[in-house]
Amino acid sequence: MKIGKIDEADFRSLVMGKFGRRDPSVLVPPMTGVDAGVIDLGGGRVLVVAEDPIFTMPRLPLEMFGRFTVHIGASDVAVMGIRPRYMTYSLLLPPDTTRDDIKRIIDSIHAAARGLGIAIVGGHTGFYPGFTAPTIGGITVFAVGRRKDLVTPAGARPGDEIILTKGPAIETAALLAALREEELLTRFSATLVDKAKSLARAITVVEDALTAAAAGGVTAMHDATEGGVMGGLFEIAAASRVGMEVDERLFVYPDEVRMVCEAFDIDPVRAIAEGSLLITVGPGKSGAVLARLKRKHIAASVIGKVLRDRRRRTIRRADGRTETLAIPEQDPFWPAFFEGLDAA
Repeated sequence: MKIGKIDEADFRSLVMGKFGRRDPSVLVPPMTGVDAGVIDLGGGRVLVVAEDPIFTMPRLPLEMFGRFTVHIGASDVAVMGIRPRYMTYSLLLPPDTTRDDIKRIIDSIHAAARGLGIAIVGGHTGFYPGFTAPTIGGITVFAVGRRKDLVTPAGARPGDEIILTKGPAIETAALLAALREEELLTRFSATLVDKAKSLARAITVVEDALTAAAAGGVTAMHDATEGGVMGGLFEIAAASRVGMEVDERLFVYPDEVRMVCEAFDIDPVRAIAEGSLLITVGPGKSGAVLARLKRKHIAASVIGKVLRDRRRRTIRRADGRTETLAIPEQDPFWPAFFEGLDAA
């Protein structure tokens, strides 16, 4: 059985078109590869809305769970080019959760929201049988902005350059370094393992996206989540109806990401990569975007270009092979994750 979000075929057969009442104010309805919905408020203003579930991870502190809740939800709004402003969340707890643990989660959500300038305007907190760990049933993040500032993953155009921030498999490396730390320490230095664990704070693209948008020339942005950079590139190409030519050898590639992926035989290009932002920019605009990102200490590089021929969607791998861009049938993070759980 596949773990993670449903694939495109199931989305089309089970979900597509079942969106309640049709409303002409909905500019961007639910679709694969698009991170948030958009509603026309009139007067050149739009409302951007995104929702995500968040679950706890073994061996990660509850404070990090709270941070993930806010940043993962906010990232899906920020990639639309508009700053997140409001949020709600539902915190579902096992009946035996201690008051101290609840406080740690809620305090960290509050701190993360305040750090991003987001107001928490509602939600739900309660105890429910059947839950074995604290779970965010849904975080919903809202933004109000100018329609002319809106960016979607469907905006890539032939001739655009493609930028990747931070490199691939950021979330994969961070989470597996925490879960399977003892295994990694038998082969690698504590310094390198700690660097991989510290990537947990990089599991966000809010600053990446807002910084890129402010530089100008951005035509599309997409957070490379499940299916990794490979899946994210395919989703932009499909949504924009364009081709792509990408070269893995141009990626930023942190040593700690290489370490974790090599240790657990994971293809980093196909592994979950929350924190890795894909950006397409108009011709001649990549320099300004890269300069802005550098000033924010966000590593990034141009990794390819957008093509007119939508039949050409390829990535040249580090070993010289050429592969077709596609959404992976199974994100390789999940087998490594559950293997670590079984060993714990």
